[in-house]
Amino acid sequence: MLKHVILTRFLKNKLAAIGFCLLSIFVLAAIFAPFLSSYGRDSIDLMNIESQPSLKHLFGTDELGRDVFTRLLYGGRISLGIAVSATVLQLLIGVTLGCISGFYGGWIDNAIMRIVDTIMCFPFFVIAITVAALAGPSVWNVILIIGLLQWTGVSRIVRAEILSIKQSEFIEAARAMGLNSFEIIINHLLPNTLSPVIVNATLAVAQGILMEAGLSFLGLGVKQPEPSWGNILSAAQSMRVLQYEWWLWIPAGVLVFLSVLSINFVGDGLRDSLDPKMNI
Repeated sequence: MLKHVILTRFLKNKLAAIGFCLLSIFVLAAIFAPFLSSYGRDSIDLMNIESQPSLKHLFGTDELGRDVFTRLLYGGRISLGIAVSATVLQLLIGVTLGCISGFYGGWIDNAIMRIVDTIMCFPFFVIAITVAALAGPSVWNVILIIGLLQWTGVSRIVRAEILSIKQSEFIEAARAMGLNSFEIIINHLLPNTLSPVIVNATLAVAQGILMEAGLSFLGLGVKQPEPSWGNILSAAQSMRVLQYEWWLWIPAGVLVFLSVLSINFVGDGLRDSLDPKMNI
């Protein structure tokens, strides 16, 4: 019954439904990329270097004669995969430390919150660019950089939720039944923090796409020839490309924009549908 109510609320939000449909299209296109293009990811056509969009190459070709449409499909795998993987890493760190901090309190809470405050004091891109320059550009490095620098928000959310419910009667009853701290956190506290965590996770995926695009645009993210929407966008660093070869950067920019917008719409829809105060 509850799942039906949540689904009904979500579907009534037209922007959320549109965002979910768009996002589903992007994910399916990335998964089935080999079946949607007749070209290989790195296939080179020396007779069609930097050619304009045509029936042969729907989105034209790049400076090496590679099909841009094909690389956008495969780039979606990398960009979306990095965003989701980095979000999972954020949740693992943030939820774990948030639970420990909120449940135990005292010096443990103070120590974890001071770490959170310290990390939040540093601007993300300054640290990310420094670490990426030292570690080198790669998919795994981008995932680690985003995940290890962006877990603080979800940690604060989980801590606040646990602080508000850990003195509830059902928690006292669980203690009286002899449940240990781990069982109380896993079986009783953590399930009650899922709603804000799910909403935060959707927005974290959107942030991950933007962060990957930013790092790859600067040459510090995903390395060529492996495509991502960010390093495809890096072609726009050339004034000639900006003025005369729009197909090398506008499609990638549109995909980043639409994917982030869709995820934000889905996040807003989930927030409203999971809110018990909302009416159907």
